[in-house]
Amino acid sequence: MKAALLFDLDGTLVDTDHLHLDAFNLLFAEHGFQVDRATYNAKIMGKPNTGIAETLLPHLGRDAALAVLARKEEAYRGMVGDLAPIAGLTDLLDWADAQGIPCGVVTNAPRANAELVLTGLGLTDRFQTLVIGDELAQAKPHPLPYLTGLERLGADAQRSVAFEDSPSGMQAALGAGLTLVGLATSLPAETMQGHGAHVAVSDYRDPRVRELISARLAA
Repeated sequence: MKAALLFDLDGTLVDTDHLHLDAFNLLFAEHGFQVDRATYNAKIMGKPNTGIAETLLPHLGRDAALAVLARKEEAYRGMVGDLAPIAGLTDLLDWADAQGIPCGVVTNAPRANAELVLTGLGLTDRFQTLVIGDELAQAKPHPLPYLTGLERLGADAQRSVAFEDSPSGMQAALGAGLTLVGLATSLPAETMQGHGAHVAVSDYRDPRVRELISARLAA
């Protein structure tokens, strides 16, 4: 079976977490509270809206809380302007194409968000699959989204690499048996490694990224 590269979206392909935080606080203000970046990192980043609803809006009940979060997603999409990929990403995708390595996106973001971001980055055609966690029986941190990405690409977990920026996503990738690169866009490299990242980098220009992929290809 072949190798594949599987990428999370927010904080991994593009730095959009600050927009998500602003959108959450816009809606949370209606309910009398705000969250800071530390709370966002601990309780929101990388998690599906069902989990966020249970953690931060339990008093509303599931349906009402999810309705609030749907409005948050609309607010976020309205905030998205010009987007730039994390440094080195496009070069890595070019290199993967030259090596014949298929790439996919595996995210807990709603499909509308993911498609908006990929279109804004001009990267829609660079990925052979887009896996949306909430469209499956289990979202991250369950490994099912990554297992689904591997299955769709016909790839072997032991030869494939995932790229993540959140503990939830890292747990999902490791649970699927993937080698893991942590993107230290929101969390320190030490934290990423503490959650099991094989390497933690600030962006895709770090030579360890291709070295790790090459090592997996040779496995």
